[in-house]
Amino acid sequence: MTSTALLDTLRATVGAAHVLTEGDLSAYEQDWRKRVHGKSLAVVRPANTAEVAAVVKACAAAKVSIVPQGGNTGLSVGSTPDDSGQQVVLSLTRLNQVRHMDRDNLTFTVEAGCILQNLQDVADKAGLLFPLSLAAEGSCTIGGNLGTNAGGTQVVRYGNTRELCLGLEVVTPQGEVWDGLKGLRKDNTGYDLRDLFIGSEGTLGVITAATMKLFPQPAAQLTAFAAVPSMEAAVRLLGLAHQHLGAGLTGFEVMGQFALSLVVKHMPQLRVPFTDNADAPYCVLLENSDSESEQHARERFEHLLELAFEDGCVLDAVVAESLSQAHDLWHIRESIPLAQAEEGLNIKHDISIAASRIPAFVEHADALLQREIPGVRLVNFGHLGDGNLHYNVQVPEGEDGKTFLRDKEALVNHLVYEAVAEFGGSFSAEHGVGALKADKLEKYQSPVALGMMRAIKNALDPLGMMNPGCILK
Repeated sequence: MTSTALLDTLRATVGAAHVLTEGDLSAYEQDWRKRVHGKSLAVVRPANTAEVAAVVKACAAAKVSIVPQGGNTGLSVGSTPDDSGQQVVLSLTRLNQVRHMDRDNLTFTVEAGCILQNLQDVADKAGLLFPLSLAAEGSCTIGGNLGTNAGGTQVVRYGNTRELCLGLEVVTPQGEVWDGLKGLRKDNTGYDLRDLFIGSEGTLGVITAATMKLFPQPAAQLTAFAAVPSMEAAVRLLGLAHQHLGAGLTGFEVMGQFALSLVVKHMPQLRVPFTDNADAPYCVLLENSDSESEQHARERFEHLLELAFEDGCVLDAVVAESLSQAHDLWHIRESIPLAQAEEGLNIKHDISIAASRIPAFVEHADALLQREIPGVRLVNFGHLGDGNLHYNVQVPEGEDGKTFLRDKEALVNHLVYEAVAEFGGSFSAEHGVGALKADKLEKYQSPVALGMMRAIKNALDPLGMMNPGCILK
């Protein structure tokens, strides 16, 4: 089948208005950070699962590869076409319906193109909680969240997207539809195909719908912002929070003072606590959700902080007195990436280390980078509760960003990832591998694991048409 014949078939399948080949397609052909710009044969926007299956089947017949795409908010270049002009971008954004809510089963079945924040709102209006929360929630889609096994700020309590999913609907590379939307919490009937597709970044098939867990709304939710004297103290505070809050601990974020200073510099309208405390190189944002009452939550929270002051792992702290104040404190944390972008070009790392080893890793990696690249500035923040740091490197003050990235990015990545490996961690915690880190997977994943991954890929996608170059080179 020629390209012209394929395009005609796709137009007949989804409607000519939803096969985009001309005009400004940068929203689909450029990655979120504007690092890579590809060129597609077409951007195709099906409206339902049947249309997705028909599009995939047509592309398979034409031997044209497909790049599945949700909100295109990923940070690892996992949903961007190459520059050949021969790949089809399959946008799932029109699959945006909540098909069913089962209040008694605490689940809802949603289509892949549903925006995460909209799903949070749907759950909230039903008096329930969908706890997945991340910075891009206003534009990312649940299909992309599942494809990358996204994390976010509440993983310490609810887990990654994988832990929130009970079933999937998937279009295979042959255009067949697997309906696995049972919504069962126990189903030991062979291999867990659901977990196979979650985190596969569109390389094994196209997720079109999912059955996701819901939870009761907490009776109260309190947020505290604490200054701590060291990363070791932050980890001690985490242990105390686990001990005294239990499942009530729903968020635990760490922020280095340089990261917070960028927020102060570029968002002066935000009031950032403790930036003048020279004895506190880090601050911690922690959240306590309680099923009883606000009074009960506050009593437990205040008891925790009393113990932390006695231990010396907290130097100062503020507890939000209202929902508005809590939002303001969370907004400080969520503004760090934007403030870092305002400061200039930088090198991002999404790493995970066992929480117990993070203080030693940070001490080692900080010293290593400062020694090898004098003047480098470290923007260290992230989800300490689940061991995930965004250990980013800002260009030295006064240096040209593009020149620095050209000359030093490979060295910086090598130093950081070698240190991560030395401490038994992962170079990709929640952003996925994508095309950006496929070479890192080759280096740091075991040969046995890579062999099994390739066997699965070859078995399910023998033509190699699903998101080629992503994850596996």
